[in-house]
Amino acid sequence: MSKRDYTHVRLLYPEIKAMIGAGKTQREIAEYYGFKDKYVVKELLKRERRRNAEGIPKQRGRKPAKTLAEYKYENKRLKMENELLRDFLQSIERK
Repeated sequence: MSKRDYTHVRLLYPEIKAMIGAGKTQREIAEYYGFKDKYVVKELLKRERRRNAEGIPKQRGRKPAKTLAEYKYENKRLKMENELLRDFLQSIERK
């Protein structure tokens, strides 16, 4: 059994990014560095995009519990909505 060829592609990321900026395809870059196929370059770019992504962090765990005041406000709002719908249905003589 022979030892597999492994290249630390993450160290090559700045050069690969520059080549992408120059208009080279992923396949051309893979052939230039002697990688097995273009997916080595594709996965590197995907990992780096994910690592550098800034956005809404995923929420873990339970949602924060509502306070009593929030429940009372929601209850009042829903009662008003029900009353409004009842009045509307009466006005169109549906009930």
